[in-house]
Amino acid sequence: MNIGRKRRAADPTRPADTRCRPEKSAAEGGTGGSWGFFLYRFRRNKLAAVGGGFLLLIVLLGLIGPLFTSYNPTKPDMKSASLAPSFAHWMGTDALGMDIFTRIVYATRTDLLIAVMAVLGAAILGSLYGVISAFYGRVLDEVMMRALDSLQAFPSILLGLAIAAALGPSLRNVIIVLVVVNFPMYARLVRSQILSLKEATFVDAARTVGNNNARIMFRHLLPNSLGPVYVQSSLNVGWSVLMAASMSFLGLGIQAPEPEWGVMISQGARQMVQGEWWSAFFPGLFIFLFVLSASLLGDGLQDVFDPRRR
Repeated sequence: MNIGRKRRAADPTRPADTRCRPEKSAAEGGTGGSWGFFLYRFRRNKLAAVGGGFLLLIVLLGLIGPLFTSYNPTKPDMKSASLAPSFAHWMGTDALGMDIFTRIVYATRTDLLIAVMAVLGAAILGSLYGVISAFYGRVLDEVMMRALDSLQAFPSILLGLAIAAALGPSLRNVIIVLVVVNFPMYARLVRSQILSLKEATFVDAARTVGNNNARIMFRHLLPNSLGPVYVQSSLNVGWSVLMAASMSFLGLGIQAPEPEWGVMISQGARQMVQGEWWSAFFPGLFIFLFVLSASLLGDGLQDVFDPRRR
């Protein structure tokens, strides 16, 4: 029996052993599971890791930053007006004597809230719009796509400013503006994914076992089309903050004395003429770092989710 087994094992005509073997971990060059593989791919992109690290630091600043300052972010103190950076005021004070570091910390919270809510709202609305348009197709798809064409015929910044001027300046209205301006790109992304997936075999199998249209759309099709949405969301976070700051700078977004990066730049721009560079420099620096970090993170996510870049 042992001789027969050895002969069969050495037989070159015998098919190779196809029994399942445990996967290698991501560190060993295998997948290590889907999330392990995504993390492995993401860590290989050094710039994306740096961007994610900076973004995490900015988020932590907004969460725990108030623990490191005792100043009021909205209460003027004319005795401390226009002070240069020092140990008492790390980033100086503005023309009203308010500590710039304190205002940046609280502005970080405001801008993060705007970015998260705007991107989340646009992604949800756009995904629902795109999956319905692509799944039912024909006349409904044509009407819905022409409606998006009409909305996107206007430049994004002009459309956003027009809606903001009509609604009035407030935090809620800034988020509404960003959702309306951004959701068409998510709708087109999801629509293109659904059009390529809805004729797949697994959709026919799901319909055969009795799944209705709603379950097929939201249980089978939509989850398989969200890869590009994740990438676009990470890129759109930075753009949303930049757009919100632009509206606040022009007086159509958050209003002073509420702390927000665009408001701080608008107030500090007047002081820069008098040589008080720190009033607008530090809020502008945080906008630059946030947008750059979000862009690098988006590039890393694209490297993970796009099979053509693996």
